[in-house]
Amino acid sequence: MYSVGQFAKIINKSVNTLQRWDREGRFKANRTTTNRRYYTEKQLMEYRGLISNFKSLNIAYCRVSSGNQKDDLKNQKKYINDFCLNKGINIDDFYVDVASGLNFKRKKFNQLLNDVEHGKIKNIIIAHKDRFVRFGYEWFESFCSNMVVIF
Repeated sequence: MYSVGQFAKIINKSVNTLQRWDREGRFKANRTTTNRRYYTEKQLMEYRGLISNFKSLNIAYCRVSSGNQKDDLKNQKKYINDFCLNKGINIDDFYVDVASGLNFKRKKFNQLLNDVEHGKIKNIIIAHKDRFVRFGYEWFESFCSNMVVIF
């Protein structure tokens, strides 16, 4: 348990900032029986991004290398949609990139990794391993802590 002053010092914010965040509902403090604010270790970990208070999502990831492969992109989406319907899996969002699988200059791929790191992703559904990454798939599978569903 941390007092407001202790917590403010740890996260390098002012007491006034924490009080304002509490009033605005941006980062709620707990209250003692005497109505004093305090914070927990869990809140510290959430603030630092080490654990998440977000709903875990099922994300479908599709990728093609160039704009000329738009039909393949449609086929990937349809294939994943059909698979998920048959398995009773709700897809919360599709992350789609039109970029090379040989590098990491892919906006949605990088967003996906960030979301995995922050615990926002429950499952990643892909049509083929090489649509996710060309090389080192096993590393990414390990990074994602076995959350990837492959078919």
